[in-house]
This record gives sequence, C-alpha cells and structure tokens, in this order.
Amino acid sequence: MKKIKYFYNTHTLRYEKLITPLRVKLLRIFAFLAAAVVTAGIIVAIAFQYLDSPKEKLLRQQNDDLKVNYRVMQEQVGKLQQQMAELEKRDNDVYRAIFEASPIPDSARLKQMEKSKEVQLVESMGSDQLVNEITSQLNTLAKRMAFQVKSYAEIDEMLKNKAKLLAAIPAIQPVSNKELTRIASGFGTRIDPVYKIPKSHLGLDFAAPQGTPIYATADGVIKQADYNEGGYGNHVVINHGYGYETLYGHMVRIKSHVGDHVKRGEVIGYVGSTGKSTGPHCHYEVHRNGQAVDPVYYFYNDLTPEQYDRLLKLAAASNQSFD
Repeated sequence: MKKIKYFYNTHTLRYEKLITPLRVKLLRIFAFLAAAVVTAGIIVAIAFQYLDSPKEKLLRQQNDDLKVNYRVMQEQVGKLQQQMAELEKRDNDVYRAIFEASPIPDSARLKQMEKSKEVQLVESMGSDQLVNEITSQLNTLAKRMAFQVKSYAEIDEMLKNKAKLLAAIPAIQPVSNKELTRIASGFGTRIDPVYKIPKSHLGLDFAAPQGTPIYATADGVIKQADYNEGGYGNHVVINHGYGYETLYGHMVRIKSHVGDHVKRGEVIGYVGSTGKSTGPHCHYEVHRNGQAVDPVYYFYNDLTPEQYDRLLKLAAASNQSFD
C-alpha cells in the first residue's frame, strides 16, 4: 500500500495531502538518470584505465608472445647472416683463390639489411609489420643463399677441371735453357734496339741459335700461326683457356697450324730473326685476361728455387731488347 504524505498548511491551519507536481517528478527522474550516467562513466573510465577485460588480457599476452618470438627469430636470422657472410668470405678469399678465379664482387650479392634496435622496432610495429619484416629478411637471406649455391656449383665445376686448369697455365720456358744463359732481355721498359729509346717490352727475349726448337709452355689451341707485320715476324699465339694466352715471335719456321691442339713441351716452331729483330731469338709473352704479364713468374715447373732466383735477377737487368 502506497504511503500517503501530509503537510501542515499554515494558511488553512490544517493538514493537507502532499501532491508532487509532474514537473518536479520529471526533474527528479532526470537528475537520477544523469547522476547514474555520470557515475557509470566514472566507473568505466577507472576500469578501462586500470583493469583489463579478458579479451584485452588475451591480446596483451599474445602481443608479449609475439615480441619474444620475434626477438628469437631475429637472433636466428642474425646467426644465419653471420654464417652466410663467412661462407661468402671463404668463397672469395679461399676457394676462388685456389682456382685462380676472380672473387664475386659485393655488388653482385644482396647487401645485408641495416641492423636496428630490436625492442624499439617491435614496439613500433603491428603484427602484420613484424611478419613483413621477418619475411623480408628471410627472402633476402634466401636470395643470398641461392646465389652462393650457384657459386659453389661453379667451384665444383672448377674442381672437376683442376687438372685441365693446371695444364693450361704456362709453366716452362719456351726454349731449352738449363744453363740459364739465354735470357737476353726481360719484361718492362727496355732500350729499343732500333730506335735506341726506352720502350715497353711486353715479354722475355731468349737468345738461341737459329733453328732451336720452341716449345708450347702449356696445353692449348693454336689461335694464330702466321707472319705479323707489326714486328713479331713469324709468330704463334696459343689460347690455353682460363684467360691465358702465350705468344712466340720471330720464328724462322712455324711448325703448328691454326686449330691444332698442343700439349706442354710440344714443338710449335723454331728460333729465327724474322720481323723487327736484331738477332736470332724467341720473343715470348704471357697474357692473362687480355693483359700482358711478366712471363718470369710462369717458369715454376722446370727450375729449382736457386735457378728461379737467378733467373729473376737476369730478367730484371736493364738492357737492350732484341726487338
């Protein structure tokens, strides 16, 4: 039963029934609702500030797990990159050096990704960014490994052809020179016998009687065997492969023909004085990758260390060349 309220009316001096106007009731209801909404808002704000919902707790735990897993994966990627760098260094400095192959330039390999502070990187990235970052690094590493596999395949092929490589490198003197008395002029700047001025001499001159046999200094294929108007006279050029070529000039007679396969020590012609020459001799040049190099460094097969040392001194002497 609803309780009825009364109040004392001082004007009528009687107790009268208390009737609340509708406007007052509405104001009270509105005030109650407003207070409830404000209170609820304060409670929700405090809850969001200091308390996590079950879903938020789960997401926060997953995020922490992602950070840990990312750091672990980054460490693994770092170790793989170090191992990859060591393999690349071995490839350039050891394996290819053994087979006299040019190192692979760094520009041919993908550069390592710039390192950054992992914690800051993780905190600044979302999960998609983390995945993309790891994927990018793994793709980079995969490309480097694929390139390295190709390089090792080339080295494996070099290994199979090692015997051919050794046979293709010039390793003996082009004329018999047991007494080491036949080197007349060495590699470098020498006095030209005709113009009497210093000129570049791109080979060694071996003085020998006319008709002395001239030998191929390594296995190869005859590339040229004819008369050269530029001063070499009757000359032979042998392509040995692997970037090596040798030239033999001023022959009195050529024994080989273009296209012939020759072995080290095989006679290819005979000493003469054709072309720009002041006396019977064999002008001998070694070319590697198109550049003339000092032939004296390619006589290691038929000399003792003492003989080689003496030959170096004879070749280094400044004198007049024969051509």
